[in-house]
Amino acid sequence: MTPEETAAAAKDPVGALGAGFMFDPTTRDTGRAAGLRSKPLYHRGRGGVLGETEADVVRAAFVFFPPAVVSESWTAGRQVLSAPASAALYATCCEEWGRAHLTDPGTGRLAELLGRVVDGADPAGVPVFAGWRALPRPDDAAGRLALLLMTARELRGGLHGLAVLAEGLTPLEAVLAGPYGEGNARFFDWPEPYPDPAPHREAWERAEATTNRLMARAFSVLDEAERDELVALLGQAQAAAS
Repeated sequence: MTPEETAAAAKDPVGALGAGFMFDPTTRDTGRAAGLRSKPLYHRGRGGVLGETEADVVRAAFVFFPPAVVSESWTAGRQVLSAPASAALYATCCEEWGRAHLTDPGTGRLAELLGRVVDGADPAGVPVFAGWRALPRPDDAAGRLALLLMTARELRGGLHGLAVLAEGLTPLEAVLAGPYGEGNARFFDWPEPYPDPAPHREAWERAEATTNRLMARAFSVLDEAERDELVALLGQAQAAAS
């Protein structure tokens, strides 16, 4: 596979595996025990790597969420845990999910390959990725892979945000034009009614192609055989985790 083909093939497994811990009941229970529920856990946990900043800064980095949702969640979570502590809590949840679900025999090799991709990527324009990459990584392969998957997910998500904005799409237009449409808009808590996404789908598809081109730079640190291996191992990991 070329680097760009690898970027396209890796999108779905990295997206699913990188977010697996977010929907896990153990993560929910851990957050509740710490005083962070649902949205504050997500926004403080994911964005805590940016430091104790203002909610508008987090929203700028996240791109796709309504400003009011980010502001309310960030402010509520600030009363409970500091930003660094929230990020550390979320990272721990991520790693524990990996230890429970990333049990495929290829876990160690996948962590090695994905680690090279993550460490070789340019962080320009993707601050949440840079923050997650800076977190300490556990010694065990499963925990480390889970953290790397989340970090790689942040890389693509951040680059996709840049790509859709470059196409002139608003965050809501991009969410609606994407594959999950109105369901994703509701999940992100955008208020209804929603505009017709049809006029924006071509621009979204161009943004998706741009995202793959930008992601290709990160995958170019691997040779062709390693890229093929990476995609195969991602598929195995996704099948085992699900």
